Amino acid sequence: MQRAIGPQGNDREHLDTQRKALEVNIDARRYGTFAEIGAGQEVVRWFFRAGGAAGTIAKSMSAYDMSVSDAIYGKCDRYVSRSRLESMLKYEQQLNIDRLGEARGDTTAFFTFANTVAAQSFKGNVECHGWMGVKFQAHPRDQDSQIILHVRMLDRENAQQQEALGIVGVNLLYGAFFYHYEPEMLLKSLMDGISSSRIEIDMIEFSGIEFRHVDNRIMSLRLVELGLSEAAMFGPSGEVLQPSEVLHKRPVIVERGSFRPVTHVNLDMMRCAREKFLAEADSTGEEPLQLFEITMRNLRAEGSIDLKDFLARADVLSACGMTVLISDYFEFYRLAGYLSQFTKKRIGLVMGVPTLIDLFDVTYYANLEGGILEAFGRLFKNDHKLYIYPLRNSDGSLTTTETLDFSSELQKLFGYLVECGWIDQLENYNAQYLSIFSRDVLQKIQSRDSAWETMVPPPVAEIIKKRGLFGHRADRVPVRQP
Repeated sequence: MQRAIGPQGNDREHLDTQRKALEVNIDARRYGTFAEIGAGQEVVRWFFRAGGAAGTIAKSMSAYDMSVSDAIYGKCDRYVSRSRLESMLKYEQQLNIDRLGEARGDTTAFFTFANTVAAQSFKGNVECHGWMGVKFQAHPRDQDSQIILHVRMLDRENAQQQEALGIVGVNLLYGAFFYHYEPEMLLKSLMDGISSSRIEIDMIEFSGIEFRHVDNRIMSLRLVELGLSEAAMFGPSGEVLQPSEVLHKRPVIVERGSFRPVTHVNLDMMRCAREKFLAEADSTGEEPLQLFEITMRNLRAEGSIDLKDFLARADVLSACGMTVLISDYFEFYRLAGYLSQFTKKRIGLVMGVPTLIDLFDVTYYANLEGGILEAFGRLFKNDHKLYIYPLRNSDGSLTTTETLDFSSELQKLFGYLVECGWIDQLENYNAQYLSIFSRDVLQKIQSRDSAWETMVPPPVAEIIKKRGLFGHRADRVPVRQP
């Protein structure tokens, strides 16, 4: 039987959903509100059924009518949204404190659980997703801490979606109460009793007094690493982002890389692709979202994931003002399919010649019945485009889409894709950057060769030196002993 460490250091058995709800109910410190909109009161139902709910639930409510919801929580543009969830949590938690704080605040840790969800309906064609969160005091009279998350429900039937939502909700509330001291354990427990084939958690954010030391970028990484989601996203300031909201109806350019560290070449590739993207005949002039993607395979390239190395990459990308996507989509056609779920606008993938060559390696598609043709059919299904950055060879010549030479069978396929405009050569590159390679920069950083500083953008050089990233050690002038 699996065991976990409880809040007092004692062994706590791995509990099923019913038992978790009961454990919360019999904890005399916890008292609060459940506010659930959209898919029924599926979470609070577990606590009513478990027994002892009177000691836990101060109020349970739903506000299905939009006008009623607006009257309570204020007007909003979207009812299934982060902003609506946060207004619910803030409003209901303050009510708990205002109404009950004087009478029982010395012995009670108040909480508010809330969700706002769009589940499968009779109308069909609904994005089945929702926002869920808990605002809670870890101890009586404590400052609030908060966890919010976004779920995508993958079951086809409404009843199954509601069941899955209820299980995750119980896991979240139980984890907030008993695992808040160890957020990664809390994260792992969210899928207790349910499969990732039924529900996906693609965003989570910890905030407040109990989570003041939590780096939400690491939590985003853990979502993908643990299989709770196949992709997660965070912004230039390290803030976690919900992918479907960020990608919603936007054109996108994605650059995949290791970014150890970000170099002039990385930024030049994105600049070139963006300029060509906007100049093309079918462009609407709408500014594309620029994403820098790191795959889990890349992060595991040397075995287990090195969190220090991951944060170093995240820091230099943040220094460049970039939005970061962490994904488990090694195959480009799977990445393209993921992005296409959220936007029907144009999508561009920018890559160097070596990556393009790998893309035509048929061994990567052995698991597909249709092989490379099926992979490319999926990749270019929605008129996606590849933007190719040239490679400077050791003799000074350039390898481009015009000079690439594949086997005769693949050359015909390659030529067809180029002729159709799905593979496009970038011409507006900065020739001075073509000799820069991340692996060389990393080697120079670690060997104290200061030439690396000219190969990266100034903000990247500054943060590497300031924080000692990628093994950087400041040169020291030896002091002579008298």
